[in-house]
Amino acid sequence: MTTRRFFTDEFKQEAVALLESSGRPLEHIAKELGIQPSMLRNWRRRVTRPEGPPQLPNKQAAAPLAAGDQLAEIARLKRELERVRMERDILKKQSPSSRSR
Repeated sequence: MTTRRFFTDEFKQEAVALLESSGRPLEHIAKELGIQPSMLRNWRRRVTRPEGPPQLPNKQAAAPLAAGDQLAEIARLKRELERVRMERDILKKQSPSSRSR
């Protein structure tokens, strides 16, 4: 019997953000993250649902940021940095024969 895994909302949002920003196929992103493509597809559907505003963080602010907004932007950038580091680590772990480039 397998143990059911639990993923935080932040992980789900970051996975969807990675999918949206990378331009790579959903199946590749899911495989890199060690999840089923259907899970990532469902998460994307929930994040970008039409009946409410998207739950993804804003990409860039056009105007200068206030103090509270600066803290939010710093937090967003830290999350993005962690995501990029995770991508890098995943790519480092891949064997040279499995790379498709």
